[in-house]
Amino acid sequence: MSYTPRLQKLYKDEVIKQLTDQFEYKTPMQVPKIMKVCLNQGLGKAVADKKMVDIAVEEMSQIAGQRAVPTYSTKDISNFKLRKGMPIGARVTLRREQMYEFLDRLIAVSLPRTRDFQGIRPKGFDGRGNFTFGIKEQIIFPEIDIDKTKYINGMDITIVTSANTDEEAKALLSAFGFPFSKN
Repeated sequence: MSYTPRLQKLYKDEVIKQLTDQFEYKTPMQVPKIMKVCLNQGLGKAVADKKMVDIAVEEMSQIAGQRAVPTYSTKDISNFKLRKGMPIGARVTLRREQMYEFLDRLIAVSLPRTRDFQGIRPKGFDGRGNFTFGIKEQIIFPEIDIDKTKYINGMDITIVTSANTDEEAKALLSAFGFPFSKN
């Protein structure tokens, strides 16, 4: 018997039926689903300190449960002392089981650990059913040891769905228990 993540089981058992009733889909295949979750961390200070990118890649790998890769600049910007090909961030893309595991940890553990958390503002939808939001501190994740953290960095999280509209995507994420703020 194989292991199925909790949110993946929730999607099959409850979310499909709930969204089919709400939006009157003809078949379960029309119900939107989460395709992937992209984590991105831009490090502006990495121009001066090269080890900062290595630390960010290591922390992002711990958070995601999958190896992160550094991102590199694509052009020279003299005002920022930036050269083409310099490492300036880290990113990782999660799919399938790892994606559901990460979302479960994010919703149940990490977001409630945020200081003064009152929900995520639902303004991050892009018009095509994808949702992006930012986190100010990576230390909200339980995988990160606060005492060993040298730098506090934020990150952007993008949830890519197969929904056609923002309304469908918001209903999908709300069905998973995503904590949207009321205002």
